[in-house]
Amino acid sequence: MNALIIFGLLVLLMLTGMPVSIALGLTVLGFFFGMTNEPIASIGLKLFSGLEKFEIMAIPFFILAGNFLTNGGAARRMIHFASTMVGHFYGGLGLAGVLACALFAAISGSSVATVVAVGTILLPAMQKAGYPKRFSAGVITTSGALGILFPPSINLVIFSIATNGMNATGPDGQPVATASVGDLFIAGVLPGLLLSLLLGVTTWYRARKFDYPRLPRASWGERWKAFRDAFWGIALIVIVIGGIYSGIFTPTEAAAIAAVYAFVISVFIYKDLKLREVPKVLRNAAAMSSMLLYIITNAVLFSFLLTSEQIPQSMAAWMTGQGFGVVVFLLLVNIILLVAGNFMDPSAIVLIMAPILYPVACKLGVNPIHLGILMAVNMEVGMCHPPVGLNLYVASGISKMGITELTIAVWPWLLTMIGFLVLVTYWPALSLTLPHLLAR
Repeated sequence: MNALIIFGLLVLLMLTGMPVSIALGLTVLGFFFGMTNEPIASIGLKLFSGLEKFEIMAIPFFILAGNFLTNGGAARRMIHFASTMVGHFYGGLGLAGVLACALFAAISGSSVATVVAVGTILLPAMQKAGYPKRFSAGVITTSGALGILFPPSINLVIFSIATNGMNATGPDGQPVATASVGDLFIAGVLPGLLLSLLLGVTTWYRARKFDYPRLPRASWGERWKAFRDAFWGIALIVIVIGGIYSGIFTPTEAAAIAAVYAFVISVFIYKDLKLREVPKVLRNAAAMSSMLLYIITNAVLFSFLLTSEQIPQSMAAWMTGQGFGVVVFLLLVNIILLVAGNFMDPSAIVLIMAPILYPVACKLGVNPIHLGILMAVNMEVGMCHPPVGLNLYVASGISKMGITELTIAVWPWLLTMIGFLVLVTYWPALSLTLPHLLAR
């Protein structure tokens, strides 16, 4: 009954058009004040203690790094490098877009930033080269979602924060450790590479079927020159991931280093970003960070409410009592997350659903790392379909296409992503192989 009241109140508030963050906070306060005797001091204490997590500092730093790179010329050089490598295949500029999105996603951690950085440069170029507008927009909209999966994914950081410190037990009754940011980062590498390949195959197949343009094959000298131009941006991938797994610094420290590094290469090496433009970049990063941190603040209270009412534990007991196995549970998780993606942005979905699903998943023997990657892939799909797919709206603004037309344009790649979601769901080794290898 308490669960019905909590989620009913939350849905009712969101249906009024209220922002998700405020709806979360009012749901918590309304339930605590009206249905429990919980002292106000404990709520305030939980709010501040929930935000005292070192990992949270990684979010504004990665956002700042992505903003510097978006405005600092790194994307343009990566696109040129990608074009020299794959431009001679069918749909060469489309394949270059997939590769450029994968590279930029691995240094920005943001889906929207990837679409903006790559789309503003590549969409006009593809249309000028003779590609249909729908094909061009479909490639960039869906490939941009790779920012959610590749490290340093902000979405994976949020999942780690949302589940950190939760008490969950496995099928044997033993406590289960939560997934660290570092483990989630490395777990996203193989799925990210495979999804990039599948999106590239879809792009190539459609370009070959309709005989879309190809670029002249670049010489190895041209490729080497393009790589040297893009080197400083690509090197950030090695610095962040290599630094974390060599033990030189933590993921949060890596985020701070990434922000400083992105500033240096954008202003002093590439020189595409002027010093007078830096305050604007800082303001944009601060605005985006504030929005996310405000959602996290209220989600911490919502997680506290669920835990205090034993709702996740009750759901786990009910599902195991009904005889639901891992296969059925994972299918239900995908359905719930895909439906939620029609109404909420990815950060809110993860912050609300992760604390609920995590104890149930652990009880059924699902690895927390696998659950984190599964949720990330679901969020990728949600970014590319209406009514609130952020990638659609960003790509619509760049391509000057309506949402309906763009929704039709992304379907070939969106179906590929849904097929990949099924693969990730029922093949845990894809997510767990690298973390297990590095743990040895």
